[in-house]
Amino acid sequence: MPSPVHDTLNALFRSRPAFAVEILQRLYDPTLSTDSYVEVSSGEFNDRSSRDFYADTVITVGPPKSPDLAVVVEVQLASDDDKRLAWPRYAAALWLRLSCPVVVLVVCPTGRLATWAGEPIVTDLSGFTLSPLVLGPEQVPAITDPVQAADCMELATVSVMVHGDQPPVLEAFVAALTKVGGEHAPQYYEYAYRLASTAAKRFLEEIMSSTAWPVYSPFAREHFGKGKAEGKAEGKAEGKAEGKAEGREEGRVEGEVEALLTVLDARGLAVNDDDRARITSCADLDQVRAWVRRAVTVASVDDLFV
Repeated sequence: MPSPVHDTLNALFRSRPAFAVEILQRLYDPTLSTDSYVEVSSGEFNDRSSRDFYADTVITVGPPKSPDLAVVVEVQLASDDDKRLAWPRYAAALWLRLSCPVVVLVVCPTGRLATWAGEPIVTDLSGFTLSPLVLGPEQVPAITDPVQAADCMELATVSVMVHGDQPPVLEAFVAALTKVGGEHAPQYYEYAYRLASTAAKRFLEEIMSSTAWPVYSPFAREHFGKGKAEGKAEGKAEGKAEGKAEGREEGRVEGEVEALLTVLDARGLAVNDDDRARITSCADLDQVRAWVRRAVTVASVDDLFV
């Protein structure tokens, strides 16, 4: 049964199939144009009525009725020789269907799998040997520049999966989300959260728990839901005792202060006694929230207060 990681990687290619073309530019042909029409196609390949073959994702480049290139994207999370032997069938069936060049692109989360997947596959058909292209850890850059991350959020998301043990990669990804904004940012965050390691998930949670816009990882959904419930409760309680309102405000400030200190600690930024006193004594909710946002990218604690 497909895993969440398998489904999420396929979703990245299906949600923006031009991502596959951009990967092929890096691995296969630098002259490929991303200006061509690109779409997701059927991944069903039947070689006989009693047996069905289904590729993970199929993408065509060029006019729908006569594409210039077809890409079979396979997500491989474990070695499976039977599955691997199906890849030449996919390529041959797609070539017969579309009469255009076909490339098999295998996405692998580990170097060992990438080596296994990239081995040429010799078939019984004379002269037909399939050489899969592989997108593995060595082909995925550690993206630490927010601008570069925002230019291709799909690649930045895969970078989180492969290089999420590096804080600058996670920081660049989160900073890029603010540049992307709108309805797309929560979706990319969700993809990255599903693909990330346990440690990277925790780091993302610590950063995103203080953001103003909702994101929909399990952690963020829980906290956003609490925020909505608190908002409704506060609305109903409006006009009640002023002391209660002040207590709620103090509680929110304390929560943001805790989030700020957690992010700084996760990034390895030392907080001296004076800075800690300044942070914990601040009663201005907006100010503390501004510090939390800065904490994602600053090089030192001093930069928070600039």
